[in-house]
Amino acid sequence: MHIDPYIVIGSAVVGLLVGMTGAGGGALMTPMLILLFGVKPIAAISSDLVAAVVMRPVGAAVHLRKGTVNLRLVGWMVLGSVPAAFAGAYLLHLLGKGAQGNVEIALGAALLVGAAAMVLRTILDRRAGNQRRGAVGDITCRPLPTVIIGLIGGLIVGMTSVGSGSLMIVLLLFLYPMLSAGQLVGTDLTQAVPLTLAAALGALAFGHVEFSVTASIIIGSVPAVLVGSLLSSRAPDRYIRPVITVVIFASGLKYVGVPVTALGWILGTILVAGVAWLAWARVVRGGEPAPAAGAEPQTLADPVARGTPPG
Repeated sequence: MHIDPYIVIGSAVVGLLVGMTGAGGGALMTPMLILLFGVKPIAAISSDLVAAVVMRPVGAAVHLRKGTVNLRLVGWMVLGSVPAAFAGAYLLHLLGKGAQGNVEIALGAALLVGAAAMVLRTILDRRAGNQRRGAVGDITCRPLPTVIIGLIGGLIVGMTSVGSGSLMIVLLLFLYPMLSAGQLVGTDLTQAVPLTLAAALGALAFGHVEFSVTASIIIGSVPAVLVGSLLSSRAPDRYIRPVITVVIFASGLKYVGVPVTALGWILGTILVAGVAWLAWARVVRGGEPAPAAGAEPQTLADPVARGTPPG
């Protein structure tokens, strides 16, 4: 069995992003295998799905240990997603392969709208001073809409083999606005474990898995997912949420058919603009460190702020 070191390195980059955001695995890994390493599309999709059976549980285990998984949401989503994945595969069989392209374009458009909506919501939250720090136990579960999210994600996986993680995160964000970024990632990674297993069984039965490619993906992605999951389970929302938005935006561009070169230039421009904005913001603040997460601002009514000892 030949282990390709370049696939290992590329898979590590994608695995880090999956661990940090819970999204973008299929949208980034499969095109990388096809365009950069010459893997046939059917083999790339099937090998990626089988590797994900090992990769995603690692990230889910980290979040379960950190307490950033809402198991009630996971249960309701899985109730919809696993049967829908098999239904989607059968529907694709009835409609023919031509339907797959139309589904991917529609998914890409939905992800682009979702990424724009995430940016808008972030801006509105900052202006209103809203904080998304709801504890796992404080989130009120809404069973029917959550099952519908699972149904949509499972149907997409069954028809395209990719794309569910990005869309599910967008839908969860708007259905449960108090979920922190860490809980979004942890819940999505955990619900993806049985869904990915179902899709991988189909790939093993009907697809063409190249086990050398699968092994290379696992070697690179599993340690990277572990690191990314540790980051997303600990880092504040203000760091993780922009990464999620960029990955979802990149996934959307890929699905609507933006060429890889153009996609690279777009993402590079976003990266440069983001670094420039951060530098400008630091200059405007005069280099003062931002207040710690959860810290309450002091006012003149506060005895400590007036410089007088509390009575």
